[in-house]
Amino acid sequence: MATQTGKKVEATKAKTNSAHGLRDLFEVGLKDIYYAEKILSKTLPKMAKNASTPELTTTLNKHLTETNEHISRLEKIFEVTGIKPAAKKCEAMEGILKESDDMINKTDQGIVRDASIIASEQKAKHYEIATYGTLHAFAKTMGENKAADLLAMTLNEEKKADARLTELAMTSINNKAFKADAISNPRM
Repeated sequence: MATQTGKKVEATKAKTNSAHGLRDLFEVGLKDIYYAEKILSKTLPKMAKNASTPELTTTLNKHLTETNEHISRLEKIFEVTGIKPAAKKCEAMEGILKESDDMINKTDQGIVRDASIIASEQKAKHYEIATYGTLHAFAKTMGENKAADLLAMTLNEEKKADARLTELAMTSINNKAFKADAISNPRM
């Protein structure tokens, strides 16, 4: 029993259907990111439709194409590892995309909305990067080299997509959004 701020903290007991080994964690992670990619593929078109900057629209459409490739690649990973392909609801991606939808609904069409779309898409990318990095490490550890190679490909693409969003934000969209704010809110 550990203590935290003077309170007793009990260890959480595992449920009967819990993961018992690294392969179980790997399987849960694959099913989680499979769901995340599928839901993202349904959300990216709305983001692209709501973007006002042509470069952002193009970037989001490219991400949609890559996301569909990631779904296919995950299906290949299920195949090569002998894991039954299934999606497990990803609460994290659900939350990120709900927040994204809220931001789209709470911003006017234009550059400020574009900045919020980039922020939301980067949150999704960071979740994907963390997940694919973890799954890659698990696959390498278990000797699942084909799966590890496929996961590394996706991880690299996610990092490049994140870098492109950062570049787009920092070279134009954030500055334009800030200037729009300064004009509409002269307190600055």
